[in-house]
Amino acid sequence: MQETVIPAAGAPYSTFLYVLIPLLPFLGFLINGLLNRKLSGKVAGAISSLAVLGSFAISVFLFLNFQYQYTVTLFDWISVGSMQIPFSYQIDQLSLIMLLLVTGVGFLIHVYSIGYMHHDENVGKFFSFLNLFVFSMLVLVLGANFVILFIGWEGVGLCSYLLIGFWNKNTAYNNAAKKAFIINRIGDLGFLLGIFLIYLTFDSVQYAEVFQKASTMQIGAGVVTAITLLLFVGATGKSAQLPLYTWLPDAMAGPTPVSALIHAATMVTAGIYMILRANVLFTLAPDTLEVIAIIGAATALFAATIGLAQNDIKKVLAYSTVSQLGYMFLALGVMGYSTSLFHVLTHAFFKALMFLGAGSVIHAMSNEQDMRRMGGLRKSLPITFITFFVGCLAIAGIPPFSGFFSKDEILLHAFEHSKVLYAVGLFTAFLTAFYMFRLLFLTFFGEFRGTEEQKHHLHESPASMTLPLIVLAILAAVGGFMNAPFFLGEENAYLANYLAPLFTYSKQLNPAAFGVHADHATELMLIGLSVGAGVLGIILAYVQYVSRGVRPVEDGESRGFLENLIYHKYYIDELYNALFVRPIMWLSRGLFRYVENGIIDPIVNGFGRLTMGGGQLLRYVQTGSVETYLILMVVGIVLVMALNFGKF
Repeated sequence: MQETVIPAAGAPYSTFLYVLIPLLPFLGFLINGLLNRKLSGKVAGAISSLAVLGSFAISVFLFLNFQYQYTVTLFDWISVGSMQIPFSYQIDQLSLIMLLLVTGVGFLIHVYSIGYMHHDENVGKFFSFLNLFVFSMLVLVLGANFVILFIGWEGVGLCSYLLIGFWNKNTAYNNAAKKAFIINRIGDLGFLLGIFLIYLTFDSVQYAEVFQKASTMQIGAGVVTAITLLLFVGATGKSAQLPLYTWLPDAMAGPTPVSALIHAATMVTAGIYMILRANVLFTLAPDTLEVIAIIGAATALFAATIGLAQNDIKKVLAYSTVSQLGYMFLALGVMGYSTSLFHVLTHAFFKALMFLGAGSVIHAMSNEQDMRRMGGLRKSLPITFITFFVGCLAIAGIPPFSGFFSKDEILLHAFEHSKVLYAVGLFTAFLTAFYMFRLLFLTFFGEFRGTEEQKHHLHESPASMTLPLIVLAILAAVGGFMNAPFFLGEENAYLANYLAPLFTYSKQLNPAAFGVHADHATELMLIGLSVGAGVLGIILAYVQYVSRGVRPVEDGESRGFLENLIYHKYYIDELYNALFVRPIMWLSRGLFRYVENGIIDPIVNGFGRLTMGGGQLLRYVQTGSVETYLILMVVGIVLVMALNFGKF
């Protein structure tokens, strides 16, 4: 893999151009943050949206004029002894694709937010945080070393906390924000330890140096495995995999545009991006890859089963995201690196579409999110319905919609690696189609089940909300053609060919594991099975919720054991509370009562009282009388002479 490392002055374009990409959203953050009480919601939204649009325009320019990979050193940053960490950006195929994704989808979400949030009392603050979120993600994907990546990594974690708990007058929302922040700290500790171990092993954190040394040095398998497992712990937290996934469904507490941004274009994609960036290290650690594949498949299936019984429209989409992220990690684990990024892109299109579509429904339903109170909305919200329908077809893997292409590739790679993992992925595809069309049918079909007041106020969303839906629906419909199926010929796999230079070292280290070796007949058979699974899920959902008119059980009514278990999400949150939260709280209270108040405070306060008492006594020495001072001086001299008498 040829890569040019150059100073900013020698970059193909002006340094200012590279700086502008993250700088524009950061300026939007500052302007809206400082003037949020003085700017109207529309002005704040326009400033925020134009800032991201500017970054998108620059990213498009760099993408269209890209010729070779290079690292631009902006300035020397950390210099301690032999440790030299410059502040530098890496411009290559992966960073360019991620720039287009973050700024392109992010811009549409910003525009949508203008209509969705116009009634909120803190619109300026909201757009300020939204811009900061995009800024942090852009720093993450542009960084040329692990330290800059970690800065962006922590930045998106902070922004998720700020935005999930944006409506901070609601205690439940604040708790959801804290939960996301704390669980991500667990993963981030693993990631940070991984960075430390990378530096100790390679004497650098710069991508180009680390990956070049990794491909040529004789490194112990245990060391590489330890590094990659620690990095994967970080990815598990940020990208919501078992067992650190529980924060993501609760993140629905934030405004719907925030959910769309987290799930589609920013935070949850960070873990996949990091593994793709460090693919050389993971290729050297086959045991870690096996762990990733197993956890990815398990997460995909586990989250899909929970999605079957949820009634909150955003919670269904949240568990869908966890499941689809599992697919992406499954692809990474079987070394389908470009396939994983392919699914990141298609998922961004249809998941952003469906979250924003759900926001349109919630907007029309006066903030109602329970699908049991919906029904028949396709008549009142035709644009929302049609675009949402496109998103459901895409995620269900129905050709020619985008999800079909990326999910089929994942299943093909899984089939060649392990028939068990393939079977899990195929069954998950069936469940995905079922619960997503369950959502569609319960929301848009049948009779309206809400109140008369809600029915009276039903209306299609404004153009600022529907236009992003239309654009995303088009992308969800045709986006899969960026990487045609393998049986059409490798020359038609445009995305895979574009990304190929990123995996040069990995391919050299393990050429047998790269590519697809199945014949066309096998691939066509697998396509038939995956499409058949999706179609079967849709048909069963239609029979259940349209033909038979079945409705979810109301809270308080009896459910079967399995349905109740799934509805309560396998009681994982309750289990975590019992095993970790409550013991830690008990320990904290005990330490506070018996150690803090019983030991530490008395000691600290005792020194304070001793000092105060000593001061009170010594103050009597300061009498202001010269005679007293002379007597004390003479006494002092006599004592000194007496103590030193033997030395004379």
